[in-house]
Amino acid sequence: MQEQIRNHEANTDVLLEIKNLRTSFRIAGQFYAAVDGVDLTVKQNEVFAIVGESGCGKSAMALSVVRLHNMNYTRIEGEIHFDGNDILQMRPQELNTVRGAGIAMIFQDPLSALNPLHRVGAQIEESLIYHTDLDKAGRKARALELLKQVGMTDPALTYSSFPHELSGGMRQRAMIAIAMAGKPSLLIADEPTTALDVTIQAQILNLMRSLQQETKCSIILITHDLGVVAEMADRVAVMYAGQIVETAPVTELFDNPKHPYTRSLLNSIPDTQSEESRLQTIQGMVPGLRDMPREGCRFSHRTPWMAADTHEEHPTYHNVGPEHYVLCTCYKHFVFPEGGV
Repeated sequence: MQEQIRNHEANTDVLLEIKNLRTSFRIAGQFYAAVDGVDLTVKQNEVFAIVGESGCGKSAMALSVVRLHNMNYTRIEGEIHFDGNDILQMRPQELNTVRGAGIAMIFQDPLSALNPLHRVGAQIEESLIYHTDLDKAGRKARALELLKQVGMTDPALTYSSFPHELSGGMRQRAMIAIAMAGKPSLLIADEPTTALDVTIQAQILNLMRSLQQETKCSIILITHDLGVVAEMADRVAVMYAGQIVETAPVTELFDNPKHPYTRSLLNSIPDTQSEESRLQTIQGMVPGLRDMPREGCRFSHRTPWMAADTHEEHPTYHNVGPEHYVLCTCYKHFVFPEGGV
């Protein structure tokens, strides 16, 4: 966010610092920003959650951190400092030393992320070849150890299996084993439980939590599930239309949400204790890249009952509590309309 936020966290143990990140994609010869002016920090040994609807730029930002976009169609501007070095200034060889050993990523669809032509064991060992000096026997032993660590009941069988021979939960565990092979200090988990049923989701989240506590790595957790955020995260950033609209410690965000978008997301959670059958929704949709507002509060078109002068023409961040920042003064005037939305 702005300089005041950076100064506030200047003396903390910051592992990742993103400054004014702008990721744009080329469409019909023009570039449109999916991530627009994002500032955030991730501290040592913390779980930092990023929430928001589909199309808000969460995954685009995560892929920018490890530079996995196709640069023929993508433009990334700003600064991404990891462990003191700007990732956007690294040459490919330098970047390869960071991927896997410094920063690892768990993708939301393990079946498409895993190579269908290689056995699981070989895919784990690939990271070990790049980031360790283990010999062939040592790599196999480490791969089996990792598979056991992520809860595989028969590590040897999984080691020799192809991805299509595993269940969804087993594939995600294999993805986590690959991610943890290089002992990264930052793990980016992009919707790691999306394709799994509820029981397996809980197992994967428990696994990630135990691995994080054991290895002391930091996690960026991208999710739609606010229940997962409440259970897993230390701090939360709420993202809308390519911008961070609110960031706060997790308890503060749930107890004292400020931005209209944050409050609308929380209001949309079904209340199992209420007899009210009507599910609260948010009016409208996230704007597409070509339709992204260039000025003013980007959430204003979804709160048409609010007067135009309640939004800032050039939204800035406001400190409303310890480590709690909100974009735009519209948070001071927001109320839900009578009869719901």
